[in-house]
Amino acid sequence: MKAIVVGLGAIGTLVAVSLAEQGWRVAGIVRPHHLDTLRNRPLRVEGREGTRSARLARVDTSLDAMLAAFPADVVVVTVKSYDTDTVALDLERTSIRPYVLSLQNGVGNEERLAQAVSPDRVLAGVLSTPVEVLAVGHVRVARPSYKVGLAPMTQQEASRRMVQALGQSFAGAGFCVQYVDDYRSLKWTKLLLNITANAQSALLGWPPAKVFAHPIAGTLEVRAWREALAVMRKLGVKVISFGGYPLPWLTPLIERLPPAWVRPLMGKFAASGRGSKMPSVFLDLERGRQRTEIPWLNGAVARYGAEVGVPTPVNTVLNALVADVAAGRLPWSATRDHPEFILERVREAVSNE
Repeated sequence: MKAIVVGLGAIGTLVAVSLAEQGWRVAGIVRPHHLDTLRNRPLRVEGREGTRSARLARVDTSLDAMLAAFPADVVVVTVKSYDTDTVALDLERTSIRPYVLSLQNGVGNEERLAQAVSPDRVLAGVLSTPVEVLAVGHVRVARPSYKVGLAPMTQQEASRRMVQALGQSFAGAGFCVQYVDDYRSLKWTKLLLNITANAQSALLGWPPAKVFAHPIAGTLEVRAWREALAVMRKLGVKVISFGGYPLPWLTPLIERLPPAWVRPLMGKFAASGRGSKMPSVFLDLERGRQRTEIPWLNGAVARYGAEVGVPTPVNTVLNALVADVAAGRLPWSATRDHPEFILERVREAVSNE
């Protein structure tokens, strides 16, 4: 079996090494300035079992060129959601139609990739293992949960067989594999985890624990979840258990209990996932990047909410504020340490509905 991993960052490096250990021939698509480095040294993953390494069969910067020289069975997409369109355009330029596994955060990536290769060729996946980059092609597993969820986008038998083949390889590499029938449940459930103390942590410059300890910021987090759950319910998407989080029984509590009771519960929940680490969106803003994944997280809740007629003022405002700060339309100082500023924007959004 042959695989091309698009994006050899934290998750991509972990996946490439894991598949290579299981006998896959693995190639990588990287940014031009990383090309020479990854051609000349093996990938390395530090974790509970020591350091694992693997050499890539090929490295290139262009997916369509790589597919012509290395016709893979599966393309594994691990780039940020804002780069999905580039991957899809590359796939549209070639007549080769591999399976495409999206291991990305957010909602909407599978649908875009399906436009390029057809829904029967698209597979959805999520990882719960936090991984940090130490250097190019060298990563460390920060918390060894090693859990992966996999689902075909359609129920075609060949798609299900490919999911099983990938699952067996991940299991052989030490992952606990969860197979899911409805890819939307898998991706939306992971979205709930990803929106928790993410946009607000970035806007406020606060770690998750501080967000949930504050009555305004913590209550906005509860409201953001409730909006997402209402959208999921209208779409007919079920919350599932994943990564050790018993979300099907937690979500009714989050929906029904007073926010003051829910905030400590969600605070512990966020701490178990991120600890004291700041979210990647905060790092994006800190580094001056003009793009983040929030449009595929809070923005997806807002977008689908508008389509099905569910109000989503908190998610809409969080999506807009992160975009404004990233683009320089709003100074970051306007939101840093100012949850009341975010609340006022939410109140304006509610009054305009």
